[in-house]
Amino acid sequence: MHRDASEAPHPRRLSQDPVADPEARPWPARAPLEARFARLEPLDLAQHGDDLWAAAQIDDPARWRYLPYGPYDRRVDFDAHLARCAQGRDPMFFAIRTKGGPATGVASYLEIAPEHGIIEVGHIWLGPGLARTRTATDALALMFDHAIDTLGYRRMQWKCDAMNAASRAAARRLGFLYEGTLFAHRIVKGRNRDTAYYSILAEEWPAIKALIDRWLEEADDDGRPTHALSTAMAARPIPER
Repeated sequence: MHRDASEAPHPRRLSQDPVADPEARPWPARAPLEARFARLEPLDLAQHGDDLWAAAQIDDPARWRYLPYGPYDRRVDFDAHLARCAQGRDPMFFAIRTKGGPATGVASYLEIAPEHGIIEVGHIWLGPGLARTRTATDALALMFDHAIDTLGYRRMQWKCDAMNAASRAAARRLGFLYEGTLFAHRIVKGRNRDTAYYSILAEEWPAIKALIDRWLEEADDDGRPTHALSTAMAARPIPER
């Protein structure tokens, strides 16, 4: 696998320091979350099925390449998939909608370990009307902020197929630091998957949140950001542990 300099694992300091608050964190609630532009709602087939199916009809099937399921040609199979997702506690799926608009994507909390203060965001599928928008960034940042600032989790994870360049770029753009790759980690759709791991630690989140907030707020009259979040994120100092 090609490795560029930006993907060298960040040399965080190893630590056996006492944890200031070692108590288990709360399990995320199955409840709506509101941000500036986005609204997250617990995934529900009856409420979101029509919207998400409509988004899937104009989606590029390649967008499903790195997910362990899909794409779906038949509505009955798509609905069965959504129903399974909606019933789960881990992963816990949310539908993403622009405020006042239809649901056009999903994301989930997963690998939830309250006793260790660890949580992950993944199973992200963004329809073509949602991908690369302020709403998508706003929705994912809301999930990070809720887990870290509201629930007190100390580690936010992001993992993806190591060949998924778009997901790796998204992780870096949102402030995650690359930790390394697990080789032969999964078999997905009959093919080997090497998995790249990224994380945000709680002490890193305030600076990351500030950069995302600034990016969301500094937009022109058409809602287009005035600077690249990826550039600002790459230049930020990383606090020592």
